[in-house]
Amino acid sequence: MWSDDENGIAAIQRCCRSGSTIDAWMKEHAGELGAIAHQWFEVMRKCGDEVRELLHDGCPVACLGNAPFGYVNVFTAHINVGFFRGTALPDPARLLQGTGKFMRHVKLRPGTATDAASLSGLIDAAYSDIKARVENG
Repeated sequence: MWSDDENGIAAIQRCCRSGSTIDAWMKEHAGELGAIAHQWFEVMRKCGDEVRELLHDGCPVACLGNAPFGYVNVFTAHINVGFFRGTALPDPARLLQGTGKFMRHVKLRPGTATDAASLSGLIDAAYSDIKARVENG
């Protein structure tokens, strides 16, 4: 399901414009954690008309064409808002967690304050970053 293009951009096969699969996932993850995940996936969906989405590894993924830039996932006591090229993102609020080669995530918990402006900025930056990578190679 994953492939790299000639520029080394990881791509997901079969992204679609909007998905009943994603909507079904959101319904299955109702409740407080699901509502948080839905809120932040909606921010990703609104990044641009070119945003596509799919369910990959059991979680909603937002793509520009076939190039993924963000995802949400629900766990027992928190959700992750994740970024496929998170190491390339400016993070002055130091929200990003993780130690992988490229990916980073922000962990959100109910009842804990979220720096919404900074998280929105990370989502916008992730979309802009993947758009530049796709357009400029």
